[in-house]
Amino acid sequence: MKKEFQTEVSQLLDLVINSLYSKKEVFLRELLSNASDAMDRSRFEALTDKTQQADSPYRIQIVPNKEAGTLAISDNGIGMTAEEVEKNLGTVASSGTKRFLQAMKEKAGAPELIGQFGVGFYAAFMVADKVDVLTRRRGAAPVLWSSDGKGSYEVSEGDPEAADGTTITLHMREDAKEYLDSWRIEDVVRTYSDYLAYPVMLCPDPSEKIEPKKDKDGKELPPEPREPRQINSMKAVWKKSKEEAKKEETDAFYKHIAHDSEDPLATIRVSAEGATEFQALVFVPRVAPYDLYWPNAKQGLQLYVRSVFIGDDVKELLPRYLSFVRGVVESADLPLNVSREMLQDNAVVRRIRKVLVGKILGEIEAMQKDRPADFSAFCVQYGRLMKEGVHSDWENSDRLRDLCVFPSTFSEDASKPVTLKEYVSRMPSSQKEIYYVAADSYEAAKNSPVLESFAAHGYEVLFFVDPVDEFFAERVTEYDGRKLRAADRGEIDLDAADGGDDAKKDGDGKDAKKKEPTEEDKRFKPLLDALKARFGKEVKDVRLSRRLVDSACCFVADEYGVSAHMQRVLKAFNQPVPESPRILELNPKAPVVEKALALATDEKAKDAFGDLADILLGQAQLAEGSPLSDPARFNKLVSALAAK
Repeated sequence: MKKEFQTEVSQLLDLVINSLYSKKEVFLRELLSNASDAMDRSRFEALTDKTQQADSPYRIQIVPNKEAGTLAISDNGIGMTAEEVEKNLGTVASSGTKRFLQAMKEKAGAPELIGQFGVGFYAAFMVADKVDVLTRRRGAAPVLWSSDGKGSYEVSEGDPEAADGTTITLHMREDAKEYLDSWRIEDVVRTYSDYLAYPVMLCPDPSEKIEPKKDKDGKELPPEPREPRQINSMKAVWKKSKEEAKKEETDAFYKHIAHDSEDPLATIRVSAEGATEFQALVFVPRVAPYDLYWPNAKQGLQLYVRSVFIGDDVKELLPRYLSFVRGVVESADLPLNVSREMLQDNAVVRRIRKVLVGKILGEIEAMQKDRPADFSAFCVQYGRLMKEGVHSDWENSDRLRDLCVFPSTFSEDASKPVTLKEYVSRMPSSQKEIYYVAADSYEAAKNSPVLESFAAHGYEVLFFVDPVDEFFAERVTEYDGRKLRAADRGEIDLDAADGGDDAKKDGDGKDAKKKEPTEEDKRFKPLLDALKARFGKEVKDVRLSRRLVDSACCFVADEYGVSAHMQRVLKAFNQPVPESPRILELNPKAPVVEKALALATDEKAKDAFGDLADILLGQAQLAEGSPLSDPARFNKLVSALAAK
């Protein structure tokens, strides 16, 4: 009997075939998932109705036939009556499993079903120009449903010899004949349905001709029986307990999904129960993925629902700063859109994400405490991402900042960084603030002239050499009651901070009241004024320095200015760079500064003063890593000075 679909089937089928799924191969995933659901329903109903129990072990069979151009998928699950066929296949987006789940939701033990949208079956029309469904519910008459997906379908009596369950036969399109090849079928099943709870059996192609074998006398032997073979493993490692799954097994699983040759740095198991139930097996790679910082890099978690692969680029499950994590998450509670390819943002997703993040950070914290060598290796690979997390993940910001490390003046080399906790633990009692200097590299930071006074006082200074470090400082303005302060910003007088009478500071490191000029300030005022006049707007101010010991001069930013390093970072990322003229500081004890003072007060030495002033300016620019204002002139002046 020919019937019309009860919905606007042309539009809906066009959506399913052309828009809903991004890959044609998922048609097999959908049909296998439906078969799995049908067997789940059969098992569940058999608990109270023994007539619904299958006569043979539950399994799914796939039969390709290249000669006929068909692909058949059979199961011995619950099957359908004629009325159920009308409801489930005659109306697009009407789902029997969804109604079943709603009916069972108040009963304990209801199986977890994933076919809740009623459109997965219609994915068959992506690869087939005709679909036949022969189905039989136990104790009912068989039914045959057929359609070309163009607006109508036919329902008739099925073969009376048909077995219980359902067989879907796809008449494959010419451009989809690849799915009749055994290797292609195996590839799709292992990608999407390898962990189904039931065996998926690939049957021999009945149209395939096999050359007969002959005995020693040349007579043909009877053909050997060709048995179906199982092509899914049914082994979900993440469902096993720590005791069941050996380290060798989990390491092998990691290498398979991460395409890595090394064992993971850390293995993390998650089994959550309660309002949201899910299982996860995730790994921290020993070496960062090569595409970790690429803008469009894939996230590392694979998503399974009811042992069916959904996707491997699920960005909603972890924040960006944990994108290096590899592994698997499985849950029947995850809300999916109708194509099962995209998570919807709701409370379930957020709960899973929160648990995953907490477990991963907990493992990293345990690594820091109990396996310092592994933690050091972790920081080399992922330290920058932890700092990004401080800035982007407010909920876990406090935990993350304790996982961030920085090289410092106390580090033997760049590979020996320290945490803020370690830094604070060895601060001398006279030190009230945490100091840092930003630079392009460890060597540049180590050789910065602004560190001289800190070294003389025995104060440790952190080196912010990652582009993200100064953003970290914007987020973490203090730690353990100590403020973070840039060593090259504002006025710093460590002698006064140690209790001297030279200056009194308020809590922000600024003068509590304006200082009276010292005799030294008065003596060098002619030089300071002359340099201000010469450089004009190129510098914001010129003053004597309390942070220099050996060097003659340096550049610093004012209290709220942008450092030179930050300006370079912003420029590298094509971001707007705020104007922030530098402050030139001079060391009054340096002989060259004394010489500059003498020239500044000598009317006959204007040219010589100008040359020396430009050399001082160039020295300050080079020391902070900034480009020279006039490289050619600076080279000429240095050459002339060397010749003298």
